[in-house]
Amino acid sequence: MRKGRREITKESKYKKTKRKFSREEIEKKKKVIIRTFFTIIALIILFTVAMIANNYIILGKNKTTNLVINNKNVTSDLKNDVLIEDNIIYLSEADVGNFFDKYIYEDKETNKIITTYEKKVATIGFDENKITINGSEKEIYAHAIEKNGEVYLPVSEMADVYDVEIANIEETKVVAMDSLDREQKRAIVSSNLAVKSSTNFISKTVDRVKKGDCVIVVSSDKGYSKIRTANGKLGYIKTNKLENEFTVRENMEETKQVEGKVNLTWDYFSEYGSAPDRTGTTIDGVNVVSPAFFYLGTDGKLKENVGSKGQAYIEWAHSNGYKVWPMLSNAEAAKESLNITSEIMNSYTKRQQLIESIVEKCVTYKLDGINVDFENMKAEDKDMYSRFIIELTPRLKEIGAVTSVDVTAPDGGETWSMCFDRHVIGDVADYIIFMAYDQTGVSSTRPGTTAGYNWVKLSLNKFLQTEVIDPDKIILAVPFYTRIWTTNQDGKIIGRSTVNMKDIDSIIPAGVERKWDDELKQNYVEYMDGNNKKQIWIEDIESLKAKVSLIKENNLAGVASWQKGMETEDVWQMLKSELGL
Repeated sequence: MRKGRREITKESKYKKTKRKFSREEIEKKKKVIIRTFFTIIALIILFTVAMIANNYIILGKNKTTNLVINNKNVTSDLKNDVLIEDNIIYLSEADVGNFFDKYIYEDKETNKIITTYEKKVATIGFDENKITINGSEKEIYAHAIEKNGEVYLPVSEMADVYDVEIANIEETKVVAMDSLDREQKRAIVSSNLAVKSSTNFISKTVDRVKKGDCVIVVSSDKGYSKIRTANGKLGYIKTNKLENEFTVRENMEETKQVEGKVNLTWDYFSEYGSAPDRTGTTIDGVNVVSPAFFYLGTDGKLKENVGSKGQAYIEWAHSNGYKVWPMLSNAEAAKESLNITSEIMNSYTKRQQLIESIVEKCVTYKLDGINVDFENMKAEDKDMYSRFIIELTPRLKEIGAVTSVDVTAPDGGETWSMCFDRHVIGDVADYIIFMAYDQTGVSSTRPGTTAGYNWVKLSLNKFLQTEVIDPDKIILAVPFYTRIWTTNQDGKIIGRSTVNMKDIDSIIPAGVERKWDDELKQNYVEYMDGNNKKQIWIEDIESLKAKVSLIKENNLAGVASWQKGMETEDVWQMLKSELGL
């Protein structure tokens, strides 16, 4: 009995062990089957995607027109759809502003759109099929239109304005625009290929090309080339599938008129005077001179003070390698009334008349540029003054002339400081000249320095950081003068007079101690003249050198000096050395 029970027990244990083993086997087999199933499904999907991507799907049936500008599909950046009506391609004003002219402007006086680009100023209306480009009118096949509350411009009729080549590829609903001043390369495809959306192994096909097709080569990297097909599609193929690459056009890069740092000096004489005779002289290190040739008259028209002496001055400057950027001032008009300048700035017609006169003078006298020195303007005219610079600069660029604009520090009175949009001027003009002087002007009720280093540095930082102006466009203007302040026993100012830098030493009495102010980077003197106190914050070689050091420190475009004839002779060598000329 015991033996039998043992045998039954063994058999029972054996059966239990067998059942346990079978479950493990089943679980393992299930896992293997599941893994195999999903692997097969994944392979099928992978194969299907690869087959579709490589052989069957060609994306080309756009729902809306795609816009490609300089080999970049910018359709997603469009604010409004591209319109094509009667074979005319229209872009909304907002999109033209986004892609070509951020300063595009609707003029209420003329009911026209004013648009600028590089060397062109154009106006187009809503009624006539005409466009005016840089003062010349021509017939076109369309005009500006309004649709769904948006203004649209016929860009296909304005290719000359924006200097682009435009292609409308109807089959694929692509409009391609290429800037004519940018490099373009092309090549021949060596075999039939799928053009892929990326260089990844699995990527969708955007187009197909055949052996012998000519394509635009956008870029090449790591064995792949980005191309643009004849259908306007952008994608990738292997670089070794391209042959006979050739350049259609080169990059057209503008060269600066002045190589290296600008060293400009103003050569001022009143509208009643005449240009100085500088025959036989040179100014060491200077590469630009700005004589006071032009001014805005009380009748709102451009007046000149060139004459035979001015023409001789131009010949002297050019013979010595100096560029001539004459100063255009509104001083006479501003003395008469703020309204004279205001009327011109607020009228497109009057702005254009003034601009045409400036261009004509530049051509007549073979000038290299213009220095616009408008001061004492209404704060509310700030934007319209910017419009004047926006419209002037392309016209001067067209004839190879430079636009430089004088502005004050970004703080101060309405008619002195708040009348300038420094960011726009600095963006548009070739140079913006910061007149870093008259920190304490003639109207001040307290004596003070003309241009302390700390004030100049603080103001310059505002140009760079708050106004966001490229440093290589900023010219720092320094003074060759200072002021003598006279106060009575009560501390009231009873006199203020300008003194030339070269005359300071002869004015300060013997024995008066000069004290260096390290914040202002200037020598300071004070002395008694009877019962009155005299104070002078001195401009000398050391104070100027400190201010000029900010040019190298901030990589600015250069220096300007007001004015020739006030300086000591050692100034020129210092400026030349500090600027590396």
